Amino acid sequence: MSPSVGLFTEMITTGALLFGRRTHLLDFHPGEHPVAVQLGGNNPDDLAAAARMCATRGYDEVNLNVGCPSERVQDGEIGACLMAKPTLVADCIRAMRSAVNVEVTVKCRLGIDHFDSDDFLDTFVGTVAEAGCETFYVHARMALLKGLSPAQNRSIPPLRHDRVRALKGRFPHLRIVLNGGITNVDSVCSSLDGLEGVMIGRAAYHNPLLLTAIHQELHDSDFCMDAFTAFVSFAAYMRKEVQAGTPLKAMTRHVLGLFNGRPGARLYRQVLSDSRRLSRNDLSILDEALAVLDRDLKPAA
Repeated sequence: MSPSVGLFTEMITTGALLFGRRTHLLDFHPGEHPVAVQLGGNNPDDLAAAARMCATRGYDEVNLNVGCPSERVQDGEIGACLMAKPTLVADCIRAMRSAVNVEVTVKCRLGIDHFDSDDFLDTFVGTVAEAGCETFYVHARMALLKGLSPAQNRSIPPLRHDRVRALKGRFPHLRIVLNGGITNVDSVCSSLDGLEGVMIGRAAYHNPLLLTAIHQELHDSDFCMDAFTAFVSFAAYMRKEVQAGTPLKAMTRHVLGLFNGRPGARLYRQVLSDSRRLSRNDLSILDEALAVLDRDLKPAA
């Protein structure tokens, strides 16, 4: 969809890698570079060991997530609650940097609960930066750790892009990337004014062609990609992966939004969501999904 975008994994806990032996979570395709792995943890030694595993696997960046507000994550004393412990986060970053040669970064929020001042944010960023972290991905909302679900924490606390830009002004030597509320090309362009980058999550998931539009606007106006061609390419990948043992359902869910808003999209999603056929790794649903789409979507021969 875009040759200029960098990819992030979902958050993977150190426990899953070191004690659960779920190293398959680190698998990725060479075509996904540059790719960053997002770790969750609070023990410097464990994070260093996990970071070493990730670097050995070929990741381009290791990111420590201190922005996730879910209660499950809080129970493990990881994620957003760690923003209240900047010295511990700094120790974690220092240990991770000593273990790997790739860049170690942090993803955080503007604040948590009643710790929502610029002074609190500056103390956190400054302390962690002193440990050698040069890049911060900042979700432009505070997190309410009690009373709100993760989904509500992505919408109820108000967006404050202005505070992220102000943070950059106070730490001009750091690389600040804005996350939250980036939904179209115009918001990307405006957000890049003074900042080093933007992080896009669900907007790109629900409308993958957004990434293509952004690449065309910022990098290469002649770049061409359409949903039909993207699906055909990914279908070939899925067929190979099923033969290698990857469940089909683990892949089809990522392209459910590929044709959103286009003729036939609803039936396309229904075909690709057939749980019985997915459980059998029935590859015929890939051709069937394309067949239900309006012919106008297909590029001219």
